Amino acid sequence: MKKENFQIEKHLKIIGLSDNEIAVYVAILKLGKGVVSQIARKAFLNRTTAYDILNRLVAKKLISISGKEPKQEYMAESPDQLKLLIKEELGRRQLELNEVEKVIPELKSIHNVMGRPQVRFYEGVEGLETVYEDTLTSHEPIRGYATVDEMHNGLPGYFPKYYKRRAAAGINIRAIIPKTEIGLERSAHDKEELRETALIPLEKYGFHPEINIYDNKVMIASWREKLGIIIESAEIADAMKKIYELAWNESRRLDAEIRKEAKSKS
Repeated sequence: MKKENFQIEKHLKIIGLSDNEIAVYVAILKLGKGVVSQIARKAFLNRTTAYDILNRLVAKKLISISGKEPKQEYMAESPDQLKLLIKEELGRRQLELNEVEKVIPELKSIHNVMGRPQVRFYEGVEGLETVYEDTLTSHEPIRGYATVDEMHNGLPGYFPKYYKRRAAAGINIRAIIPKTEIGLERSAHDKEELRETALIPLEKYGFHPEINIYDNKVMIASWREKLGIIIESAEIADAMKKIYELAWNESRRLDAEIRKEAKSKS
């Protein structure tokens, strides 16, 4: 192979032409124009293969056709057409890049990486019910912070049945809740609903949103924004449990003070 032919082949391969496409393209350049049989001989290919390659080069606008079968001839376009071919390809790839960049954030949000925390969002009343139903899958006592008034207002009629179903499933809960009339009323049913309540001052500690911690999950129910979130991560859940234990100890102290004060007033 001549040195110049080797260099041509090398560069044309870089821009994506196959060996056969290069052979046919170079043959036409040297011939100027020719019928399929002439081009096939010059490119050292059989006629059928040469015909298929010619059609591909026509599609790439590197060659053109004149005349009709059986005397149809193929002519090479100016080699400048190679630059236009690359520019068109760059334009298409840029468009594809733009589209990919738009969807990558969404794809990342659903990418399931082993060991990576899973975060699921649920909207509206149905979404809030969904995250609460998930707490019924707990294999351990639930640790919770909540303002009971917001819970009952957020899902009217849902919780009386929920409490019974949770108790029937044998799932205990420790609940840190602000002292309100509804909170006090609910704590009166602690024993039957498998709950241990710690009352805390409403004026200092109102919980917005609610948080439940169980197994390797942290459930967040935003009653004001009508949004439920479940974070599934052993590491995050463990950290939240440790924080809860610190809060629980202080909550029990505050609860004792509140109940002592209430008893003295009665």
